[in-house]
Amino acid sequence: MLIARRAALAVPALLLAGYARAQTFPDKPLRLVVPFAPGGNSDITARSAAPAMAAALSQPIVVENRAGAGGSVAAQQVARLKPDGYTLFLCSNGPFGINPAIQKNLGYDPQRDFALVGLLVRTPMTITVTRSLPVQTVSELVAYSKANPGKVSFGSSGIASTAHLALEMFNAATGAGITHVPYGSGGALTPDLLSGTLAGAVTEISTSLPLHKEGAARILGVAAARRLAVVPEIPTATEAGVPGFESAAFVGIAVPAGIAPEPMAALARAVAAAVADPAVRGRLEAMGSVMASPEEASPIGFTSFLAREIAWTREAVARAGLGPG
Repeated sequence: MLIARRAALAVPALLLAGYARAQTFPDKPLRLVVPFAPGGNSDITARSAAPAMAAALSQPIVVENRAGAGGSVAAQQVARLKPDGYTLFLCSNGPFGINPAIQKNLGYDPQRDFALVGLLVRTPMTITVTRSLPVQTVSELVAYSKANPGKVSFGSSGIASTAHLALEMFNAATGAGITHVPYGSGGALTPDLLSGTLAGAVTEISTSLPLHKEGAARILGVAAARRLAVVPEIPTATEAGVPGFESAAFVGIAVPAGIAPEPMAALARAVAAAVADPAVRGRLEAMGSVMASPEEASPIGFTSFLAREIAWTREAVARAGLGPG
């Protein structure tokens, strides 16, 4: 009888211990996998947000760069991990929007194999021209390109990059007929933009902002819903005559699908804390990034945001003639 009584008491004790462990997530350090090399916009965002997230979780977060195949290598690896909440994935346009639209057999499905925790930032694209180009507005650029067919070339960070797709959508919306010239990165095109070899570029505000401030190039418009605080004098593309033209590099947090509600809630609170943190906001907004709204920084809001991004990406990929391959 005594043994039976002890066994009966032991079962609830074990259940309570398991419940307590679930409630104390996290109880060890976490990893944040960045699917790109150090130094880029995604990496800067990760390293800016990680300390605030770590403080909210009361555990360290180690940022780990794992580059390859435009982010797909790391995405495939993380998708296969145990969904315990201890490995986070820094998701962005490439692995979660562009790559699935242009490649077959990726080995993962961002909407099936991941759970979205929250959006951190979006970094708007800009329409930027070399200093010597005789245009001062977006409408003048469109008119100049139409008057000089085939002679106006814009650089981007690469074929099927967000910048390339944005240029395709800009051409479709305006009929400008600007020629696309792909580079390996936004930084790689800068010398040709400054020399005038390129008439302009569609590139992230973080790349074009220093050039604009130095007077080395001119930002004609930002592909954002509202003007940016860092360049309040620059109109949005909609204000400049291209209604609804919005494009940005986004960065958010995801985890392998199947995560339990308790750790998911803890991670969502951490993302919200990072987005609201004044130090994080100050650093990223100084680069021209736009912080996520409280709704976008939540699992539901980020899921809706990604669905819209995927639809935009598929349309842009089709206009660019880039099918799955």
